Amino acid sequence: MWLVPRQVGHVENVERQKKLSLLLVDDDDELCAMMKEFFAGGGHRLDCAHTGAKGIASALRGGYDLVILDVMLPGIDGLAVLRQLRLRKSLPVIMLTARVQKNDRIHGLNLGADDYIPKPFDPDELLARIYAVLRRTGQSGARAETQVQFGPLRVNSMTREVWLDDKPVDLTALEFDLLGLLIRSPGQIVSREEITAVLFEREATSYDRFLDVHISHLRKKLECGHTLIRTIRGVGYVFSAEV
Repeated sequence: MWLVPRQVGHVENVERQKKLSLLLVDDDDELCAMMKEFFAGGGHRLDCAHTGAKGIASALRGGYDLVILDVMLPGIDGLAVLRQLRLRKSLPVIMLTARVQKNDRIHGLNLGADDYIPKPFDPDELLARIYAVLRRTGQSGARAETQVQFGPLRVNSMTREVWLDDKPVDLTALEFDLLGLLIRSPGQIVSREEITAVLFEREATSYDRFLDVHISHLRKKLECGHTLIRTIRGVGYVFSAEV
């Protein structure tokens, strides 16, 4: 159980605030049930996902105002979920964590978390933090860089065009999305589970070969004398920033 005893009274004027649509990604069934009841009491909608893969898929599909994301999740952890959400959407995210180390919080904030709240927490404080984040993010309009270049490879995310040695490369929609995931984390391992959750909106399986096929096609189109994508056997793939 990760709630502190409720304080008397709700956040002031909650009834006059916008009714929210929220996603809670946490594997604690009891916590999820209590939070659904709490938010429903204020007229808000709260959906729950219990794994990182399901959290990514739900966040990308649903029209949520904000995601409440636990750091410790089975399979894909909360920080990996946050990283993938930041590649695809500007959805506000509040992290929940039982970790107290400063470095863990800093890492999450550097990945793009909008706020952190430690477990156990007061639901009223969480609701107040949600409104604060929504006010703050509603006023910010940071734009992502639309074109990046790594040596001979140039990618425009707005027009979805790719050039290699100044020659256009014809990629399928899925191949472009796969390349986009890899180049936004240069030099870092992007796990098979993360890629499958983002691109296919499901959990990876041990016998799943779809990803290997698409990686192979991508390499054939891009790696003309350059090693751009390295396989980390049994884990995932790394895009090499130095080509």
